[in-house]
Amino acid sequence: MSNTRLQKLTMDHEKLFIPFIMAGDPTPDLTIELALLLEESGANILEIGVPYSDPLADGPVIQQSALRALDHGMNLKKAISLVSKMRNRGLTIPVIIFTYYNPVLQLGEENVLKLMKENDIDGILIPDLPYEESRSLAKRCDDENMPLISLVAPTSNKRIEQIAKVANGFLYCVSSLGVTGVRNEFNENIYEFLQEVRKHSNVPVAVGFGISSSQQVKQLQPYCDGIIVGSALVKMIESKKTEILDSTTKEKAFLEIKTFVQTLVSS
Repeated sequence: MSNTRLQKLTMDHEKLFIPFIMAGDPTPDLTIELALLLEESGANILEIGVPYSDPLADGPVIQQSALRALDHGMNLKKAISLVSKMRNRGLTIPVIIFTYYNPVLQLGEENVLKLMKENDIDGILIPDLPYEESRSLAKRCDDENMPLISLVAPTSNKRIEQIAKVANGFLYCVSSLGVTGVRNEFNENIYEFLQEVRKHSNVPVAVGFGISSSQQVKQLQPYCDGIIVGSALVKMIESKKTEILDSTTKEKAFLEIKTFVQTLVSS
């Protein structure tokens, strides 16, 4: 069911908006509420991050978010179970689990995929698993009808075609070198890179890392099929944490987050 949902969405939708939030930040229950808020605000696919103590690709904003989530005891198994709670509350859009490989290894690939299917999850993305080392897991994911989302970066060079041709679900394009984080501008080669990726990809091409404003969304949209926003959203959630945790101000804080997201969606 889940892969069918993701395939149908990516075939039918011209421009995808894919926000990222960290499971357990500010709290597990509020993660559920934020997921519902994001769908209501126009999100097409949701990325749920799993906190990890050695996050290779994460910048300071998401690292701090992961630390707060770890303080709540969040882990891969609990993050997966959160999604079924989101579904029970009415979430309908596809959900992708964003995790590093070590938690998957610890829990066991077969067990992780089983839990994901049981909790109605649509795919998994593992940023520290290189293409060459991911083929065994990719085959297992294919067998379970659970897309392993591929990443491709400007440094991929000759591997762009190789990675793009086997991409499943959608293809995550890293907009710039280094870790995640808000950036004021992109490398001038980003547009040429995205055009090259789209030339070879059979699935929608979504770009992430550093996107934080409607102006940046407008700059990138002609060259891709989707926009991924992580650090800017996580940073806003962090700035509203006190208000979100207070029942008297939560509604106002949620409205401000919704307005920010809708600004990006409508760009």
